[in-house]
Amino acid sequence: MSIGVLVVEAGEYSGTRVTARCAREQNRDVYAVPGNVTTKNSWGPNTLIKQGAKLTATWEDVWEDLPSQVRLQIEEREGLASNVPSAASLFREEPLPSHQAQVLGVLRPDEALQIDEIMEKLEAELSSPEIFTALFELELAGRLRQLPGKYYVKSF
Repeated sequence: MSIGVLVVEAGEYSGTRVTARCAREQNRDVYAVPGNVTTKNSWGPNTLIKQGAKLTATWEDVWEDLPSQVRLQIEEREGLASNVPSAASLFREEPLPSHQAQVLGVLRPDEALQIDEIMEKLEAELSSPEIFTALFELELAGRLRQLPGKYYVKSF
């Protein structure tokens, strides 16, 4: 069902330990995001890293570790593999409002940007509310996707 397991938080006696053990027994990769050693929910991932789980700081760490055939399948399914021009349509595509076009202009389909990075890039042209509104509207329109941690990536 899965290639691996990513553990972000897990207490000492959580069911995540069982999940990680089962993943190892089934020859699946185990990834863990390290946490503050004084936080109870960081015990699980920190211990898993000590036991050989792959230290994971960003989504790229997992992406780069995936087998190439799996990455190709995901790229094809998500439409990231080719730059095929869009199909002909009976309906004319309306141009984007300028604030949406500016936000979409800083995003890429192959690199996620965190909300703070987007704000920095556009601080001279747009106000914070305009950026938030544009992100929301573009996400509703399917032009971008929000990833965990307030990261955004352009959709095709």
